[in-house]
Amino acid sequence: MAQSKSSLHGLFMSLVGFALYSTHDVVIKYLGSFYSPFQILFFSVLFSFPLVTLYIVRNPRTGSLWPHYPSLMLIRVLAISLTGVCAFFAFSVLPLAQTYALLFLTPILITTLSIPFLAERVGLHRWCAILVGFIGVLVVLQPNSTTLNLGHIACLGAVVASATNALITRKIGQREKTSVMLIYPLIGNFLIMGLVLPVVYVPMPLAHLGGIALISLLGFLAMFCITIAFKEASAGIVAPMQYSQIIWAGIFGSLFFNQDLSWPFVGGAMLIVLSGLYIVRREWTKVGSLQPVLSTGTFRPDSGLRPRFLLSKVFRK
Repeated sequence: MAQSKSSLHGLFMSLVGFALYSTHDVVIKYLGSFYSPFQILFFSVLFSFPLVTLYIVRNPRTGSLWPHYPSLMLIRVLAISLTGVCAFFAFSVLPLAQTYALLFLTPILITTLSIPFLAERVGLHRWCAILVGFIGVLVVLQPNSTTLNLGHIACLGAVVASATNALITRKIGQREKTSVMLIYPLIGNFLIMGLVLPVVYVPMPLAHLGGIALISLLGFLAMFCITIAFKEASAGIVAPMQYSQIIWAGIFGSLFFNQDLSWPFVGGAMLIVLSGLYIVRREWTKVGSLQPVLSTGTFRPDSGLRPRFLLSKVFRK
C-alpha cells in the first residue's frame, strides 16, 4: 500500500512538473515574438548561474573540472546550445501543439541512433514503433497542404541536437562528474549566446527581464518536481507522463494564441505519442529500467538551462 501511494504521488509530481514545463514554454513563445532566441538564452543562463553556485557550495569537494572526454564534451556543449536556439525559435514561430508533436520525435531518434553510435540492438517491435512515429509526423505536417518553414526545420534540428546530447550523455555520464556535466553547457551557452548578442540585442523592459527570470524559475521548479517523481515512482511511470504536455499545448495554444487543433493534427500527434510511449514501455519491461539512453531521465530537449544533474544531487540530501 505504501509503495502504491508513493507511486501515485510520483505520478502526480511528474504531471505537475511537466505542466510547469509547458507554462515555461508559453513564456518562451511570448518573449520569442519580441527577441531573438540568442538573447533569451543569454539572460536565462545568467539567471541559472545561482544554481551552479548552490551546487558548488553544497559540494565543496568538486575536484578537477577538466572533463575525461574533452572532444565529446565539446560536441555535447554545441549540441545543447543548438538545441536551445532551435527549440526557442520553434516555440516562437510554430503553434505550441505542433512544436511538441515534433519534439516528441526525440525518443524515436535516440533509439534509432543508438544502433550505430552505441552498438545497441533494436528489435522488430521498436522498428515498427519508429515507423508509426514517422507516419505520425507526416500526418502532423501534412506536406501537401502545409508550407514548411524555418520553424519546422529548427524544431527538427532541436530533435537531432537533443538526441545527440542524450547519446553522448549516455556514453560519458558514468565517468564525468556532475559538476562537469552541468557547468560546461552553462559556460558554453553563455559564451556562444554572448558572441551573438551584440548583433541581435534589443533593449528589454523590466517586465520582460522578469519574464526571462520566470523561465529559469519555472524550469527549476519543474525539474524539482520531476526529481521527486523519479525518487517516488519508477522511471517507467514518470517518463511517459511527458506526453501530457500535448494536452497543455492544446489548452494554452487555444487560450493565449488563438491556435485551434485540426483532426488530422490530433490523429498524427496520437501516432507520435503512442509510438514514443511504446518505445519507453518496451525499454522498461525489457530489463526493469529505462535502457539504454532513455535512462538519462526525461527526453525533453535540453537547452542546458534545466539542471537535471544538479537537482538530483542537491535535493537528494
